[in-house]
Amino acid sequence: MWLLDKMLCKLIKTGELIVVDHDGKEYRYGNPSPGRPPVKARLTDKGAAFHIAKDPRVGAGEAYMDGRLIVEQGDIRDLVLLIRENAPWEKQGALSPKGPIRKGIAHLVGKLDQINWKSRSRRNAEYTYNLTRRLYELFLDEDRQYTCAYYTDTSNSLERAQLDKKAHIAAKLNLKPGMKVLDIGCGWGGWALYLHRHYDVDVLGVALAPDQIAFCKERAEAEGVADRVKFELMDYRDVTGQFDRITSVGLIEHLGTPHYPGFFAHMHRLLKPDGVMFSHCCGRMGPPGTTDKWTRKYIFPGGYIPALSELVAEAEKHRLAVMDVEALRFHYSHTLEEWYRRTNAARDEIVALYDERFFRMWQFYLVGAEAAFRYGAMVNWQIQYVRRRDAIPMTRDYMFEEERRLRALDEEPQWHLAAE
Repeated sequence: MWLLDKMLCKLIKTGELIVVDHDGKEYRYGNPSPGRPPVKARLTDKGAAFHIAKDPRVGAGEAYMDGRLIVEQGDIRDLVLLIRENAPWEKQGALSPKGPIRKGIAHLVGKLDQINWKSRSRRNAEYTYNLTRRLYELFLDEDRQYTCAYYTDTSNSLERAQLDKKAHIAAKLNLKPGMKVLDIGCGWGGWALYLHRHYDVDVLGVALAPDQIAFCKERAEAEGVADRVKFELMDYRDVTGQFDRITSVGLIEHLGTPHYPGFFAHMHRLLKPDGVMFSHCCGRMGPPGTTDKWTRKYIFPGGYIPALSELVAEAEKHRLAVMDVEALRFHYSHTLEEWYRRTNAARDEIVALYDERFFRMWQFYLVGAEAAFRYGAMVNWQIQYVRRRDAIPMTRDYMFEEERRLRALDEEPQWHLAAE
């Protein structure tokens, strides 16, 4: 316990944390705050403290998953947010690996994990997205948007925020009826169907998870638009033809930096000369880094969240001009907070679908991500690219006007899937 004790003594200054070791000895950190109860955690075996201390980012998650770390006052979200609040991004290096050797190893392993040739990309996608449909129904909005929502008001429901996200993105595309749109990493099809519904465009959605594509096709058939909104189980590298618009929402995080040159080169080939490409992705505010080992191991194998510099530099090399960049700062933290709330509300069903360890893993994933977007280096980048500078209007007014129009059209659906 001495090593973990030393780390927590140095780290926790705001709020109060109580840790009870396996032998009943109590350790207190930080300072009591009025109106803010302390978070109390218990370690259940002799080796738990060392398992956490030797590699906190992996050890804490595994200890919680395995029941070696139990939160007795508050919950795991309170614990993770308390720790991350005391180590914000603005405190440079507060949670970074120490020492050049450890940093070098972490960097090398992270880079190797990002080598996503086609077979590995498909395997990674299936690992992440081929979980039972019911799991996603239990915590996502009705349209199954598994990406950051857009909160024009933090009191809005998740359903409203996801509708507003689609309007916010669509307004940046400057779409016209009859255009051909490519949606790379199409998820469960909601975005492609939204674009067709509002703009009468033809959309091709591609993704690598078989169950996602099957579900997308079911939705298109049910809406009677399967001839206009098509979905294919396909790697983006195999797409041919040219498109007026290309969108990727939550796709770039799965590419891996070794594949950025090929991605942007292929996008240049696929995009018509007067076309517009748009990307919405998780990003980091600072310089390039690595994905933490716990996330790579348990949630997104092969994944990497890019710095803006990495995206812009590669686009420049392939003559894709960046016309608009927006950083969404706290929107994903609010999204993840609501996903966590809905996950907890569905605890019994998720445990029945999987087991208690999976439920704890999912909890830890959501709260860890929320903490990263609330206090860490994470944001969401929205980037608009063109091949020709005259492909979009002179001013950005078209975006604001179109977003207002779309938001006025969209009625908020009722979230009912979890009750069916």
